[in-house]
Amino acid sequence: MKKGTLLAISIAVATVALVVVGTLWPIKTAVYWAGGKNLLRPSSTPTAAVENLGDQIRLRAWGAAYSSLGNKGEFTESEFFHDLTGYHLSLRTFATLESFEVQPLHESADSAQVAMRLHWSTIVGMHEVTRDLHVVRNGNRWAVDWPLVKRQHVPPQVIVVNYLRWDVIYRGPGDDWGAQDVGAPHVRIVDMHPVNRAEGVVVLGELLNEDVIPAFVSVRATLVAKDGSIIDSEGSFDMISHTLLPKQVTPFFIRFPNVDLSQVGSIRMEPISVLVSASADPVIEIENQKYNPGAHASLTGQVSNQSGQIVSFAHVLSTFYDKNGQLVWVAGEYVDRALLPQIPVDFRIPVPEDLAKKISSERTVVATYRTGRSDL
Repeated sequence: MKKGTLLAISIAVATVALVVVGTLWPIKTAVYWAGGKNLLRPSSTPTAAVENLGDQIRLRAWGAAYSSLGNKGEFTESEFFHDLTGYHLSLRTFATLESFEVQPLHESADSAQVAMRLHWSTIVGMHEVTRDLHVVRNGNRWAVDWPLVKRQHVPPQVIVVNYLRWDVIYRGPGDDWGAQDVGAPHVRIVDMHPVNRAEGVVVLGELLNEDVIPAFVSVRATLVAKDGSIIDSEGSFDMISHTLLPKQVTPFFIRFPNVDLSQVGSIRMEPISVLVSASADPVIEIENQKYNPGAHASLTGQVSNQSGQIVSFAHVLSTFYDKNGQLVWVAGEYVDRALLPQIPVDFRIPVPEDLAKKISSERTVVATYRTGRSDL
């Protein structure tokens, strides 16, 4: 009886596992794992070769993906793996390829150019990367020449560290100081602007730490209907620089999906602050910042880590203003690679087309996180 029960349980578990695999991944994936790697599709066209590579990356079949490359002799499998997943702890470390798109650009008898748009699922949401691939014919099959981004090395050097730091000492269980602990820092919303978008209402604004001590901050907004009922209440989550040093300002961006501004009678804003230990390190400089108006408007530039330690995660946040200095939009982009000391990394923040013409100036900040320590 026990053996029969165990067998039934085993069959049930196996069935559930196969159903999950069949639901989450297409038939081609099941064929791959069943051992029919060559049955995915023949690489008889440039598009098919790139699609095969995309499937192998999505399956994290690094060896098969590397072996299929036309220029694998130019770098090692380890370099290929780290080009996709990062050499240091970063967003890429925990990312999985959710999907990809292939767009042929040019093709001749023996070579082709194909754009591959990779949609990575990360711990902070989706991140899109586009690679322009050169595909070459090798007999009756095509192979992708992978455009490897070489690992950057920081030269040996001494970096002088000179920055402000705030430590917090709280009362211990046996202390009786006759007073409360240090109070929460004074923070203030200096601007707030609701905007109606196709996806719903967004509440934009800026928050100032007007105290002389650092603060861990957040903002909560509550939409109130014209009859006084509560429509929804949401927080700023990641679209804010959570750690503010004295007199620093951060933008915030709060989403209310499926709500129209015509439904809203008023908005209640609640800034939240907690005293935290903090320092002015790492120093992240923003270089070559440029606003690019017109179609596909964007803010581009570089972030450069001026400290002597690796910054695992960086979130670039920009506030956009019109010619009168009024808030127009808030947007941000996570840098998917770790920031090494003294090595600039590019960023690009897209701007909605209907707002692009209104923008006259911008202000950008960078929220960071390092292993074992948070500066978000």
